[in-house]
Amino acid sequence: MVGKVLGERYEILEKIGEGGMSYVYKAKCHKLKRYVAVKILKDSFTNNEEIIEKFKREATAIANLTNPNIVNILDVGTQDNIHYIVMEYVKGKNLKEIINEHGKFSYESAISIASKVANALDCAHRNNIIHRDIKPQNILVTEEGIVKVTDFGIAKSTDSSTITYTNSVMGSAHYFSPEQAKGSYIDCRTDLYSLGVVLYEMVTGRVPFDGESPVAVALKHIQEEVVPPKNINSKIPDSLNTLILKATEKEPIKRYQSAKEMIGDLEKIKENPNAQIIIPVESLDDDHTRIMEPITVEAIKQAAARKVSNVKSKDIDEEDEDDEYYDDEDEEEKLTPKQKKQRTKNRILLGLLFLLLLVIGAVSAYAITNNKVRLNPTTTSEQVEVPNVVGMTRDQAKSTIESNGLVFVDGGQENSDKPKDTVSQVVPGVGEKVDKKSEIKVIISAGVATIKVPDLVSQGLDADGAKKAIASAGFSVGKQTEDFSDTVAKGKVMSQNPAANDVRNKDDNTSIDFVISKGPQPVIVPNLIGMTVDGAQKYLSDNKLSLNLKPTVVDTDKIDLKDQDGKIFNQTLPTGKEVDKNSDITVQYYRYTPRKIDVTEIIGKTRDFVENQWSNRNNVAYKFDDPSQPKDAIVDSVSPTQVNQGDAVTIKLKPANKPAQ
Repeated sequence: MVGKVLGERYEILEKIGEGGMSYVYKAKCHKLKRYVAVKILKDSFTNNEEIIEKFKREATAIANLTNPNIVNILDVGTQDNIHYIVMEYVKGKNLKEIINEHGKFSYESAISIASKVANALDCAHRNNIIHRDIKPQNILVTEEGIVKVTDFGIAKSTDSSTITYTNSVMGSAHYFSPEQAKGSYIDCRTDLYSLGVVLYEMVTGRVPFDGESPVAVALKHIQEEVVPPKNINSKIPDSLNTLILKATEKEPIKRYQSAKEMIGDLEKIKENPNAQIIIPVESLDDDHTRIMEPITVEAIKQAAARKVSNVKSKDIDEEDEDDEYYDDEDEEEKLTPKQKKQRTKNRILLGLLFLLLLVIGAVSAYAITNNKVRLNPTTTSEQVEVPNVVGMTRDQAKSTIESNGLVFVDGGQENSDKPKDTVSQVVPGVGEKVDKKSEIKVIISAGVATIKVPDLVSQGLDADGAKKAIASAGFSVGKQTEDFSDTVAKGKVMSQNPAANDVRNKDDNTSIDFVISKGPQPVIVPNLIGMTVDGAQKYLSDNKLSLNLKPTVVDTDKIDLKDQDGKIFNQTLPTGKEVDKNSDITVQYYRYTPRKIDVTEIIGKTRDFVENQWSNRNNVAYKFDDPSQPKDAIVDSVSPTQVNQGDAVTIKLKPANKPAQ
């Protein structure tokens, strides 16, 4: 099969699992460029129309279910007599593998996983789907810790008019409900029993019932009481112990009546391990009237069979898939004398059972003929319809139920879309025919279930952590965007919507958007050349450019730099470069200090010297008292005697051959 392409898009890569009637392969979808899981019916079943129908039923059962805790069906098809279902590829392990590897769970982890499975079941049950094979092998846990229920292969579509009795025993013996083991009435409470067994195994590390064969285990589900899990693991709270015992009650009426009800108690224990859990209806030895199963010939046979239940189940037909190929004669030849003796003893016991059934049958026939015994008393006893009390208050419902000759039983509260403190559900359902004085379990609405928005910011979560927290809290992951932040580290959640601790309706499928920090926004270095230091500081402030200005002075007395006094002429960070906020930028600016000129140094010098050398060198303007004097005239005196560059001076000249006065 590896290498084959199905549906012109799914390339089979490797085998990753195998069940009773199918193989599971990892495949590559070439159209959408992603990995998928492909379940393929085994060749030995491809000519069995009943099995093919059952295989297709899985796809039909969950194709339209949208729930984060259910493995999605993506496609279904047939090619060259290969029947296949395409599912999302879940990278992780099944719960059984995790239990085998790590043993019992902490009660907190067990509650978390059970809540997710119950959430998946709630979705399925609301869409009239019963899974019927809840077990750890069908519960997947991804590498991110997301829980997903898979393998609806024996699921049954149902509604109030199609729930029926079935003669076939389906599912896995260790997780059977008693009604599955007996092949009788099946409804959503069967899945909750199996989930109770899974929860039991998670907190104790073992299943409540084990035996040498599936039949032996099934009989224990019917006949034996569950050992309280707290007797095995004393660390679990009493509330969880009660919850598990309630989920694994023999009688469906005593169990949780819906996945929502079970989720409510799981959440209650999660919030407060000392929470009070409403215990099941008391055992049948009290004074209350009970809804009894009809007494049928088959029930008599089963009762008689229990009289010889000490016969080893492996010596009785165990409903193995290969029973039709079983050869008694070959097996007899392989038995030891001791085993042959045991087999003879068993056959004698079975013979006695047969005789007992004949006697019971004869007595029953006589009694029926003479109207002394009714094998099915419900057919003649007075029956009434369960009244519609949905939407009534508790007191109104109690009065209505009792006025119809029925017994009101308080079933506690559970979340629903019905108004708070009104009846949300009755069991048996509205309109069903029941005997007078039957118990009617009434469940009161606690209002719409709410969940609290997780705090993604204060926990310092990254994107993956935020997605896990969102999924764990029961929300959908919304938009993920990025933005700059001066206070939140790069890669961490800086904001979210809705806000942390907001309360939302659980059924609203609210999504949570979040923003990941890119760290502080970088600064683009501006051109500060030509600005004064104060001007540059103001420019940075006005434009919210977080740079640390480090001014350095450069003194000059050059007259041509006089107009650059106080202005920046150089910066260490080049213009246009992106730098982190609060980076240092060093700038250099001029500080002009004019040079003082001692004018007396030209006394005794010639006019020609003053005009062509001294004036130009010192940048001093001059004025002669007698401009008519020749070039060789001598400087006699000056005024003032000291000037700054650029200033003017008056010079008095005298003839060169004239002695000084």
